[in-house]
Amino acid sequence: MAKELVYGWHTVGALCERDPAGVTEIWVQQGRHDPRSERVLALATRYGIAVHRASTRTLDRMAGGAHHQGVVAAYRAVSSGAPAPDLQEVLAKAPGPVLLLVLDGVQDPHNLGACLRTADAAGVNAVVIPRHRAANLTPGARKVAAGAAGSVPLHRVTNLARTLGELRAAGVRVVGAADDAADSLYEADLSGPIALVLGGEERGLRRLTREQCGALVRIPTAARTPTLNVSVAAGVCLFEALRQRRRL
Repeated sequence: MAKELVYGWHTVGALCERDPAGVTEIWVQQGRHDPRSERVLALATRYGIAVHRASTRTLDRMAGGAHHQGVVAAYRAVSSGAPAPDLQEVLAKAPGPVLLLVLDGVQDPHNLGACLRTADAAGVNAVVIPRHRAANLTPGARKVAAGAAGSVPLHRVTNLARTLGELRAAGVRVVGAADDAADSLYEADLSGPIALVLGGEERGLRRLTREQCGALVRIPTAARTPTLNVSVAAGVCLFEALRQRRRL
């Protein structure tokens, strides 16, 4: 079974709570005794996860020099676990109007992690990304996601434009965010079944993706340079959708 190393107290703690069977070992910095470490150690004891004490140098090597905060864990890779539910299943089981986040070619794993964290906070039912030419869910992305990578279904699709067409056929309104759109985000109706589509860091929405959008909206800004980081734009769009839904 494939494993990956993840790090950071919030990430490791969240994985222990949400998928303890996937966490096989934890390495904690020697001499570490504080509320965050005690919480993770208590979870490890509860679920029978092996814990090792390790030097800072060992943890640095395991994390590849990344900021591990004093904890590293071995976790079952996403591909070896249970598959994410089919998108049609997500639509059928949504307790209310479905809210999907679609990322068209986001390349930076940290941006992917930040988008997952925002999606979790906004109650998104699933995140959809292309299978190719897009960021992977790396340990760094998991750390930025702060546990959301284990709670928000992440769907990798071979043909994003076709998937958007299938969502439209299923009654989901596909709304893309574009800087050159005529309509403001705050004038759009986001209360029904929605798939919000955001483009990658460099090119924005690709042509075929854009053609599948039933509406295009822009985020009004006061600056002359309107482009926002994709994770920031995701937060603005998703929480506007959440605001509208809570008014119903």
